[in-house]
Formats: sequence, structure tokens, C-alpha cells
Amino acid sequence: MRPRRPRGFTLVEVLVALAVLAIALTAVMRTLAQAIDATATLRERHVALWVAQNRLAEHQIRRDWPAADTKDGDTEIGGEKWFWREQVSTTPESAIRRIEITVRRQAGSEDTQARLVGYLRNTTGTTPPGTPAGTTPAGT
Repeated sequence: MRPRRPRGFTLVEVLVALAVLAIALTAVMRTLAQAIDATATLRERHVALWVAQNRLAEHQIRRDWPAADTKDGDTEIGGEKWFWREQVSTTPESAIRRIEITVRRQAGSEDTQARLVGYLRNTTGTTPPGTPAGTTPAGT
């Protein structure tokens, strides 16, 4: 009768298994880190869009008729400070203004987190500058 070989793994087999496991876990950790980064970026962009939407909603609620100009400011939302820029411009329709709002994390940064374009209508009943005499703004 032959002598029985002990059952089990050799040292080389154990080391190879550990190496394969280490490579697999590294890949899993990298994928998880990328997913976390993507989630944080999406959250940041989502909050920035809220800032822009809030700015546009404020104009609509106050029934503002802003001058064609660029205005900078900041606001706090979600416990963080956000910097916005509003660029108001005229449109071919004299009773409508185009407003573009960009939001950034840092005041001097060129990295825009959100951009929103909206339109404001003059609902005050007064004739906006540039409207020919005797005409009324559209929609009023």
C-alpha cells in the first residue's frame, strides 16, 4: 500500500490564491471609489442647479424686470456657499428678457457646476424701454 499524501494546499498554491484575491479586491475598491466620486459630483451639480433655479424663481415671484446687465452674488444652500452670475440680456421681443444663471463653487473659478437659461416677461403693465410709442408689450 502506498503511503498517503497529506491533503491540503501547498505554500505556492496559497500565495497564488492570495495574489489573485488581492488583485480582485483592488479592482473592486477602485470601482467603488469611482462610484463614490461620481455620486459626490452628481450631488454637487444637483445642488448647484437648485441655486440657479432659486435665483430664477426669485425673479419670477418678485415680478422683476431686471436691466440688461451682469450681476454676481453668492448664496448658501446645503450648508455650503455657492457663487452665481446672472447675465440678463434683451430679446427681439421687447417684453421678454433672457436671463442666464451660472453657478460655481469658488468665486473666481471657471468651473461651472450648473447653467440655467430662463426668460422673464414684463408683467408690470408699463411699456419697457425701446418699445415703440402706442404699442403694448406682448402678453400684457
